[in-house]
Amino acid sequence: MKKSGQALALLAGAGLAAAATVMLWGDGGSGRLDGGTPAIVAAPEAQAPLEVPPAPAAAALPEVPALPELPELPRQADFGTQAAAAEVRRVADWALSSGDTERRPFVIVDKRRARLYVFESGGQLRGASPVLLGSARGDDTVPGIGDRPLEQVRPHERTTPAGRFQGEIGRNLRGEDVLWVDYDAAVSMHRVLTTDPAERRLQRLASPGVRDNRISYGCINVPTAFFEQVLMPVSRAGAAPVVYVLPEVRPLREVFLKLPPASAPALAQVAHGGGARHQP
Repeated sequence: MKKSGQALALLAGAGLAAAATVMLWGDGGSGRLDGGTPAIVAAPEAQAPLEVPPAPAAAALPEVPALPELPELPRQADFGTQAAAAEVRRVADWALSSGDTERRPFVIVDKRRARLYVFESGGQLRGASPVLLGSARGDDTVPGIGDRPLEQVRPHERTTPAGRFQGEIGRNLRGEDVLWVDYDAAVSMHRVLTTDPAERRLQRLASPGVRDNRISYGCINVPTAFFEQVLMPVSRAGAAPVVYVLPEVRPLREVFLKLPPASAPALAQVAHGGGARHQP
């Protein structure tokens, strides 16, 4: 079948959709381009448009419950009718109102007057008591002293260190429960020791004076009844207490660096501060 010009041939495949094939013929009725085979161009098949599925709806985020608001910190510790020195009240008010106690119970040791004050986390005084302290005057401890046997601790080294300590409930070498003040220095609060009658420790606690309250190797000896009925129940009620041991030689603000000057109010400044383990 020849025609001068172009011829369009429609080819139908068996059982398939019709496809058009265009055959281009050369001029002069030869039916070929440049004397060669016919040029065949296949027409593109029509394709159905792609259907894009709709995007899934975003899942609703669960509501996050609001954190409960913490009660406002008290501005002052509640001593009730208990008498206390001005520096004891100053440290107690600052520690509480500034958040330095981290909302834990706290304990203050007044070395100059050999007194112990135990507070609940909200600043209410649970009790006060006389205590026995290290026989040597001073506010620092000797490095490594906690690893020495008692007989190797020299008299001038038997100090009760001053500072802020994180208390920790534990046991001493005799298996007794204690409140560790400075574990590395082997300084703890424990029941008064009466193993050596010549030391007269019970009589020293009962006397009105302060000088005879210096007898230990550095630990803080507490009357047994006060230890068991006040100190340890408060210490075990939640987190272990923060312990503030006031200095007797160094200035107060040299030991407690965040303590405001005496003339400044204790404004809220929320703070985000092995071995022998002898028990003298």
